[in-house]
Amino acid sequence: MFPGPHGPPLLPLPPGPPMMDGPHARLRRPPGPPGGPPFMPFGPMDPMMKKWNVNNQMNSQPAAKLTAIYCLQTLFQNGVLLGDLFPNFKADTTIGNIEFHEWIGNGWAVLFSHPSDFTPVCTTELARAAQLVPEFEKRNVKIIGLSCDTVTSHNLWIQDIKNYGGLTCDNFPYPIISDADRTLAVQLGMLDPVEKDADNLPLTCRAIFVIDPHKKLRLSILYPATTGRNFDEILRVIDSMQLTDTKKVATPVDWKQGGDCMVLPTVKNEEIKDLFPKGISNYMLPSGKQYIRTTPQP
Repeated sequence: MFPGPHGPPLLPLPPGPPMMDGPHARLRRPPGPPGGPPFMPFGPMDPMMKKWNVNNQMNSQPAAKLTAIYCLQTLFQNGVLLGDLFPNFKADTTIGNIEFHEWIGNGWAVLFSHPSDFTPVCTTELARAAQLVPEFEKRNVKIIGLSCDTVTSHNLWIQDIKNYGGLTCDNFPYPIISDADRTLAVQLGMLDPVEKDADNLPLTCRAIFVIDPHKKLRLSILYPATTGRNFDEILRVIDSMQLTDTKKVATPVDWKQGGDCMVLPTVKNEEIKDLFPKGISNYMLPSGKQYIRTTPQP
């Protein structure tokens, strides 16, 4: 079911053949906007501009835009899951047009969205992220922001961000994506059902994605609009993932760089000496099972 042209009530899907083969075959063709042709079927993960001529829908009245957004959101309702190849999209940004995988290169990336430009919590977040760019660079991580505003709006807002964050650089240290038609917000599952713009269209939530050098999604977090993110926590998780990708350890609660690590349960006792020359500590538990073994960070 898809929302009606002016919100509730919901409209049932019309009868007809599945719109595509494969995992989304259960979906039926959605109705077109009032007074217009029906939306056309489209292929799985086509570059999103081909989806029943989404550009025309996004350039039409707010009600038709809303219908288009929710139809797309139904198709991509699961977003991107951990371990999935992250979509290689093209986007307009404050540094020009980019192709995401090419922009990432051979390192890691953090993509984070915010509801809207010129808003208080978002300004504090983007300023803090800019201050932490040297820390991300030490870890071979690029960062990039996103919202449903235009590049022109982003560039104006950057002056406020720099002022608030005490940044003296001429060029802002990371790009911000313009997703005015909500294409990426829908594809990545980032729309906030509560936060709306002046046309009553949903805005992006505070989403954050960490992508590894293989372009796989390794971390995703959604924050409510009223809660700013903790970028020190994002750095902590990246430290953990980069460590545990190469060592047979896991990191315990509240772990920080340099802290003791947990030896993986799959490591056999005869492997301990070679893998952990600093030794390990065994914790005796009431169950008698020796599954908690710690070692200094390898």
